[in-house]
Amino acid sequence: MSRFEEMQIFAKVVETGSITRAAQVLDIAKSAVSRRLAELESRLGVQLLVRTTRKLTLTETGRSFYERCLRLLEDLAELEESVTSEHKSLSGKLKIAAPFTFGMMHLGCVFNDFMQMHPNLNFDINFNDRQVDIVQEGYDLAIRIGRLVDSTLIARPICKIHTVICASPAYLEKFGEPKTPEELTQHRVIHYSNLPNSIWRFWNSKGECIEVSVNPWLQANAGDYLRQAAINGYGIVTQPNFILYKEIASGALKPILTEYQLVESNAYLIYPHTRHLSHRVRTFVDYVLERFKGTPYWDLPLNEYCESAGCPSPSDFKPLPEDGAPTMK
Repeated sequence: MSRFEEMQIFAKVVETGSITRAAQVLDIAKSAVSRRLAELESRLGVQLLVRTTRKLTLTETGRSFYERCLRLLEDLAELEESVTSEHKSLSGKLKIAAPFTFGMMHLGCVFNDFMQMHPNLNFDINFNDRQVDIVQEGYDLAIRIGRLVDSTLIARPICKIHTVICASPAYLEKFGEPKTPEELTQHRVIHYSNLPNSIWRFWNSKGECIEVSVNPWLQANAGDYLRQAAINGYGIVTQPNFILYKEIASGALKPILTEYQLVESNAYLIYPHTRHLSHRVRTFVDYVLERFKGTPYWDLPLNEYCESAGCPSPSDFKPLPEDGAPTMK
């Protein structure tokens, strides 16, 4: 067996965490996988994996060897793909993780349009607010909102994310409108429970930070639900503008404390650091960055937003052309 095939087997065992699962994925006998691993370690003169009855664990040498194997395998795949990419459409699979509400409201149409352009490309999309481990879980890329902590990943900013604080006109008429952040402690507050705490931060015109520890009257981990609760007059909510922009434009929700600035963050495209990014991932990244270039439509002034078509619902799939149906493999 060639050294390239040995590296493939070793990498697949590490990715799946099991000799049995690796054998199933590679469609070869389990005994053959075990034998090739033993031969590889014997030839190198080092132990790459610690085997127990319950799991496989990489040694330090094994981890270093695995990372180098990945780079070599990616280089070869990129070489083969680059030779043919100019002569055929994109194919293969893109595995993407995206935040639930932002993904459903603003990325669905991007995915749909990209599929229209590349009908032989298969998508595996996980809409979930959980921050996946891109490398360990086998994702090509992820879209994330907020602060980034993993410096081993490449992050490309997509757009700014502005936070607004709102309530329904009915709520404000019944309970009054707070004039300072501190008055929020006297109001019914709707809180996004995935945040690490219930402290809301504001900045005044002098740049001074004001922290208010709110006592949520209602909290949940779904932005859509919280938006509807605010519309129904259940309380005051603070959420990204990309969730509330339509209700603000229609008057269903009214921004309050507008003289204060709330937390700002970014939406990012995140992907592993490799010397050669695959052609399909690079093409998708470039497409997303182009789609969100400039001011996002949800941040446009009211008169400009009303003239903008915005982004359609992710359920608004356009039919694929009859001669461009995805190839089943």
